[in-house]
Amino acid sequence: MQSSNSTFDLAIGPSAAIQHAAGARGEGAYWALRVGAAMCFIGHGAFGFITKAAWLPYFGAVGIPEAWAWTLMPLIGAVDVTAGMAVLFAPRGLPLVYMSVWALWTALLRPLSGESLFEAVERAGNYGVPFALLVMTSVPRSLRDLLVRLDGPAKEDSPLEAVMSILKWTTVLLLAGHGLLGAASHKALLTTHYATIGLPSSTTALVGWFEIALAAVVAVRPAAGVLLFIAAWKLATESLFVVAGAPVWELVERAGSYMAPLALAVLIRDVGNYRGPNSAKRRNPLM
Repeated sequence: MQSSNSTFDLAIGPSAAIQHAAGARGEGAYWALRVGAAMCFIGHGAFGFITKAAWLPYFGAVGIPEAWAWTLMPLIGAVDVTAGMAVLFAPRGLPLVYMSVWALWTALLRPLSGESLFEAVERAGNYGVPFALLVMTSVPRSLRDLLVRLDGPAKEDSPLEAVMSILKWTTVLLLAGHGLLGAASHKALLTTHYATIGLPSSTTALVGWFEIALAAVVAVRPAAGVLLFIAAWKLATESLFVVAGAPVWELVERAGSYMAPLALAVLIRDVGNYRGPNSAKRRNPLM
């Protein structure tokens, strides 16, 4: 993609904001990622305050005894909510780096505690969304850059292709992981969710294969219309947590699963409609 003539001023202080182009492309995707990352960590943090018993095996996987786990949960919740609120109201690199690393680690704790590897894959939205937002706004090159406020997409066009690739594979992973939990693992919780809306147990495998097929479509030829459908699909299926009687934080925590395909759809639209200074209409670079 064509790069702008302007470059970042890497010498600016922590109190200054990185300069962004007025009406920069990717603004809609930026907000989808920003809200998605914030919702994910606010929702996850809420479960820390609630002290979710299902977290105990993950503490045990790294040798933390149960008594300590109950004490640590609210502290972890406070950090996660703080990070989420920081990104929502005053985004900076530091919380985004924390989000990317912490969400990946907590996803990996699931197979480390004996659960299916697909559980970690299915949570790609949790770590892919904050990472995509970090790349879109400005990858920090010094400790000082971590404190610079990031109020919009980077001025250059160059990060957008990288962001699109991150979001593409994030969407593929979260669909494939969730699909395999249904089609291969026959996860009981999914069967319970479908039963709440009157669907038979065979739905678990059928939906699983459908999501695997969607993942393949995105991997081969992502299109804005398909991605908008996926965003709506994930919002609807994750809402089954609430229908089944779980706290609304389950839906909030999974925001990355529907915001990642939404942000990618917006970026594809923006790139497809863009005319560079010396170029013809740009095509979706992922195709």
